[in-house]
Amino acid sequence: MTHPRTSPATPGADTAVDPLTDHAADTLTDHATGTGPRPAAGPSDPAPATTSPGTTSPGNTPPGTTTLAAATPAELRDHVTAGLDDPARGWLRRALDEAAAHPGTHGPISVWELRIAEAGRRCGPEHADAARVLILHAARADAEALSRVYYQGTGAERRAVLYALPHLVPGPEGLPLVEDALRTNDTRLLTAAVGPYAARHLDAHQWRHAVLKCLFTGVPVDAVADLDRRAEGDTELARMLTDYAAERTAAGRTVPAELHRVLTLTDPPATPSAPAADHG
Repeated sequence: MTHPRTSPATPGADTAVDPLTDHAADTLTDHATGTGPRPAAGPSDPAPATTSPGTTSPGNTPPGTTTLAAATPAELRDHVTAGLDDPARGWLRRALDEAAAHPGTHGPISVWELRIAEAGRRCGPEHADAARVLILHAARADAEALSRVYYQGTGAERRAVLYALPHLVPGPEGLPLVEDALRTNDTRLLTAAVGPYAARHLDAHQWRHAVLKCLFTGVPVDAVADLDRRAEGDTELARMLTDYAAERTAAGRTVPAELHRVLTLTDPPATPSAPAADHG
């Protein structure tokens, strides 16, 4: 097998057409992750707070993708409440109690759905995703309720639904939500979409395209749950990666640095080390 030479890709450096959706990629950069592209945040979807490189505000470290998607509600609640001030902590406690007391749907809109919409304003952007996930857990939202929140919600609310899927929907009923998210170029939504639920339920064809989509948009492949296991021995994924790298090279574009890492996972013994990038 001939393997592509990789060189570090500059996030948002080109506006190539996404090979999976045929839509031009937005070149805005997500300052929370250093990756791009992503759509600009709207008024109801506040942009993540930023700090100087290498610094973290005490008590304000947002839980990572793994925590949001895999932590138990108790673990997530402990993490979030430790970082909230007293008013926000009290609001979240009341929101969770309301959701637990009135789960499901009551009238045109449930009280817990209103609290999900308020979470960014009440808890701040650092903790809003986790607060929304906790509310969905407390409401015991099923696939139908999650779909309603997803399709009627903002980008932030859609992320929370995707993070909540692994614990709330045991079967494949939530797959349309994952598939919808994978059609976007919003890196934060894509990151949420490729978590444990996708690893569990996407078929091989869909999962391969999800990996390729992450490489195209700059989503770190560490966000792809169960990547090592699902990529092992996947010769079709190796072919797709090699073809994608060849297309970018022929067009004079950089090959994402993480592509070789994923290619190595498909057949570790047969994959040579990536050649050094040409710095001349």
